[in-house]
Amino acid sequence: MKATNGVVVSLQYTLTDSKGEVLETSVGDEPLSYLHGEGEIVPGLEKVLDGQTVGFKTRITVPAAEAYGERDEEAVFEAPKDELPEGLEEGEEIFGEDPDGEAVAFTVVKLTETGALLDMNHPFAGMDLTFDVEILGLREATPEEIEHGHSHDPDGCDDLEDEDEVGDDSEDDSLKS
Repeated sequence: MKATNGVVVSLQYTLTDSKGEVLETSVGDEPLSYLHGEGEIVPGLEKVLDGQTVGFKTRITVPAAEAYGERDEEAVFEAPKDELPEGLEEGEEIFGEDPDGEAVAFTVVKLTETGALLDMNHPFAGMDLTFDVEILGLREATPEEIEHGHSHDPDGCDDLEDEDEVGDDSEDDSLKS
């Protein structure tokens, strides 16, 4: 079996920046699983994994444009205090909705007297990223995974639980886009 559209890929990864600093790793933890072809991981990495088999290992540097995109300074703005949760701290990630009702993450850049400076850019936007990856498993996606457009953990889909969690401090895997 190969990593192609409709296949769930399980992999171990280590993500580093241009200085070699580890930003994130799944090594020593559960592998990351994603539904190939659905845009669940950064495009530059998914292209490299396309057509590969179990045991494939590589190190690839993905330019910012094919990872989380370039930084958009227009995505940094001040939000008024009355629209923000209490007890915010600089560097904290908070969640809200875009005009279409989709969940959006914001990083609190700076607290001001009237509110907070928020950044909608992904924390790794504007960065060329190096991925060390190894494909550990491949399996056909279930019909439910295909319908939902993402892989499910062994306990099934947790979409409803995720919807309830919008607004908390939980983080997603950075490989997922």
